[in-house]
Amino acid sequence: MDIVRSPISTLNHIYDISGVEVGQHFYWQIGGFQVHGQVLITSWIVIAVLLGSATIAVRDPQPIPTGGQNFVEYILEFFRDLTRTQIGEEEYGPWVPFIGTMFLFIFVSNWSGALLPWGILKLPQGELAAPTNDINTTVALALLTSVAYFYASLAKKGLGYFGKYIQPTPILLPINILEDFTKPLSLSFRLFGNILADELVVAVPVSSVPLVVPIPVMFLGLFTSGIQALIFATLAAAYIGESMEGHH
Repeated sequence: MDIVRSPISTLNHIYDISGVEVGQHFYWQIGGFQVHGQVLITSWIVIAVLLGSATIAVRDPQPIPTGGQNFVEYILEFFRDLTRTQIGEEEYGPWVPFIGTMFLFIFVSNWSGALLPWGILKLPQGELAAPTNDINTTVALALLTSVAYFYASLAKKGLGYFGKYIQPTPILLPINILEDFTKPLSLSFRLFGNILADELVVAVPVSSVPLVVPIPVMFLGLFTSGIQALIFATLAAAYIGESMEGHH
């Protein structure tokens, strides 16, 4: 009985740990589900900023771009080059909007955590923070990348895509399947961990010496936030390109 009870006890402990939360959260009750309200609020603000900026920048397009239109076209060219490099010359076109949207949302979300005083806005419970400072957001972004990964591969190769799981030998089937599941996990935890660590590093000197010391740390945070957005978008494009080229 003790032998049987031991695994059950271990599972119970794991289940208890899964219910542990860090900090307080502001929940919305939607039907039978609870969602993190503060994550939706900050995500909507980021989306509104992106839509508003894009609308203002291209509201009066000119044949010879100037000002905001010139800046937007430069960003689009950057996304085209990034996607072309990772996916390939022939098939990169349809994926530019997806990769560009992922980069911009993560980039603005990261910078909002470094620049905006979210703490000024009070909630009944919990506090506002950058959307990418929540594991739910980063997991959702990684799952979107996984959906795009499988869609790209199935659209090009059909069901023959799944033949890669038994290459070069069927013995590697479990490892090949595990590889596709660990990709979104690595994307989500990398982004979440780096943004959370960055905000904690900034928060400590701000609370101790609020005027002088935090300034260089904040600039470093802005730099690393941009790098994290670039890494996520580059890896997402690389995974999509790999799915269409074959197993490496």
